[in-house]
Amino acid sequence: MDSDRKTALRTGVLFIIATIAAIAAAAVLPSLSGTGYLTGVANHSNQMAASALLYLIAAGTSVGIAISLYPLLKPVNAALALGSVVFRTIEAVFYTAAVVGLLSLLTLGQQIATAPADNRVPIQAMADYVLSVRDHSSLVAVFAFSLGGLMYYVVFFRSRLVPRWLSGWGIAGVVLMFTACLLALFRNSDITGYTLLIAPIALQEMVFAVWLLVKGFDRRFQGALQA
Repeated sequence: MDSDRKTALRTGVLFIIATIAAIAAAAVLPSLSGTGYLTGVANHSNQMAASALLYLIAAGTSVGIAISLYPLLKPVNAALALGSVVFRTIEAVFYTAAVVGLLSLLTLGQQIATAPADNRVPIQAMADYVLSVRDHSSLVAVFAFSLGGLMYYVVFFRSRLVPRWLSGWGIAGVVLMFTACLLALFRNSDITGYTLLIAPIALQEMVFAVWLLVKGFDRRFQGALQA
């Protein structure tokens, strides 16, 4: 098996693991909204731990995608190939920070469950602050994902290692995702509320993963692979 085929298979698998892990993490995470969310967190400690682990897996595989693609994309545009690694590493760092926030909420939830009534207000205030930090860390992570993804999809579009309709879809998808980030930032809202802007890149990544697993990369346009 040649190196291109190995890279395609490895990257496709990483895309699928990252997506499944992120979806599963969100699915098992207890509700973090409403006035009683901290009590719910304390009552679902195993779900919180499982969600944190899945988010860490998603973070690690996300940066792994860019690292896996780097040797392939470097001959086309070394700056963009390296930039994608840098921004997807930033993404992983901030997702990890968000996981630390989740685990901190679990600790605070356990404390509030046993604290006297007059001591619960400061614990709740601290939990609200930690939750805010977690949400903003996640938003920064999505910003970094959008920039990192844009970089390697631009390289794919230029090199034609995958069909241009697929890489063009990726470019459009991350631009829409970046737009969702801006809306969430300036409206102080949750990015998950912009489903129509998020869905295109989520679907594209699954199609892209399947393409890599089945078809791999196309080296017919060797002339494009020049710095």
